[in-house]
Amino acid sequence: MPLRLRHLRLAAAVAMMAVLSGCMFNAADSLSENAFQPSNNPVTVDTVSRNDRLAELARGQHPRILATYGGEYSDPKLERMVAKVVGNLTAESDNPNQAYRITILNSPNVNAFALPGGYLYVTRGLLALANDSAELAAVIAHEMGHVTANHGLQRQQKEAEEVLATKVVSDVLGDSQAAKAALVRGKLRLAQFSRNQELEADAIGIRHSSRSGYDPYAASRFLQSMAAYSDLRSVTGAADASLDFLASHPNAPQRIELAQGHARQFGAPGVGARDRDSFLAGIDGLLFGDTADEGYVRGNTFLHSRLGLSFSVPSGFVIDNSAAAVTATGPGETAIRFDGVALDPKVQLVDYVRSGWVAGLDPSSVRAETINGNEAAVARARADGWQFDIVVIRAGGQVYRLLTAAPAASTALDGIARSVSGSFKLLTPAEKAALKPLRIRIVTVRPGDTVGSLAASMVGVDRKLDLFRVLNALGPGASVSAGQKVKIVTDR
Repeated sequence: MPLRLRHLRLAAAVAMMAVLSGCMFNAADSLSENAFQPSNNPVTVDTVSRNDRLAELARGQHPRILATYGGEYSDPKLERMVAKVVGNLTAESDNPNQAYRITILNSPNVNAFALPGGYLYVTRGLLALANDSAELAAVIAHEMGHVTANHGLQRQQKEAEEVLATKVVSDVLGDSQAAKAALVRGKLRLAQFSRNQELEADAIGIRHSSRSGYDPYAASRFLQSMAAYSDLRSVTGAADASLDFLASHPNAPQRIELAQGHARQFGAPGVGARDRDSFLAGIDGLLFGDTADEGYVRGNTFLHSRLGLSFSVPSGFVIDNSAAAVTATGPGETAIRFDGVALDPKVQLVDYVRSGWVAGLDPSSVRAETINGNEAAVARARADGWQFDIVVIRAGGQVYRLLTAAPAASTALDGIARSVSGSFKLLTPAEKAALKPLRIRIVTVRPGDTVGSLAASMVGVDRKLDLFRVLNALGPGASVSAGQKVKIVTDR
């Protein structure tokens, strides 16, 4: 089966499990959107016009951005480093009357974006991937380019035009082939419009960062790092791709070549400052991956210190710890979903399973069990070509659900589901205390160190060698030398 089709089918299985699942245990879900307020102490060049209509519109979206991307990431050392880059860029802005407010988002996704009115956002995941101040300046200048070129308003206008055109086509041509072709052409026009905006922002950003004294080749370097990150991510399946920079920014070899072409207008490679040491000092200690509120993925095991639980998935499965739920996908188009539900302690678990939230439930399959000393109920269901194993566990005063899906013809469902549910356990106080978040640490290469030995020193991550090379922008044949500073991932 083609890889894309397989992913779509797995996505459908996970989505179906989401329909079955109701409310989640994730801490963010229990907070109202009003709880997320714009920061009182942002990293900012604070000359935003108080009566700027665009700034007002963006200000209304700010709480939603924070809610989507895990809130604001606070680290004074990091903020000072980012503020220095922003300050250098604003001193040489195409639009000296435009002020910018930049927020570092507490998300492992690699992303940066802008809202009309000068609101700029960069994730800690992007900061972890960059390797010098020039690369960060290239990203921020690109987003400033969107603001100075009024791309946000242009896109809103273009989308409004396409919505109107779609309505006219539908009303006049109905469901004919001509109508379908017209709708496709409309989508392609919008996609091309967006692509042209990105390429225009590239050119503006490279010119802007170069005028500010930064290496103009940093943009093409970071595009290459993002391509390598994307390749690694497509194998690991980590994080939510829809929240990544590459989901909304085209990334192709041609774009990297165009960026290099723009850079050559400002001189040969080596021109401009990279300011690597200052950047690396700023990101030393940066949180990497998930937070304690979300739980941690360590290889094939999910652990949550605050909830005090863990479970493992079989070899060959990849865990994705998203804001909505913990999911895993594996061989044979199998998928697993883990979440929690609020349930009255007086309600029996077998009664809860039969209460109507499971589509296609086989009532005769529902039975009570005990899993590692915890009260549980198990059941089976079938729907739309899929079969499901449902496990509900009451542990530590909470109720959790493990849902496993496989194609209707699969014979692997039972073994996978029993393996996962059998691994569910409550953590001991010592195990909870031992769980620590992963961080980026900057180390100096010593005589005798190699790419392999430095990668092997990392903890809590898979594919250590590949990740080490991606984080440090090292190609397949690149090596390290004594005295060089590099990034590693560790829990220290």
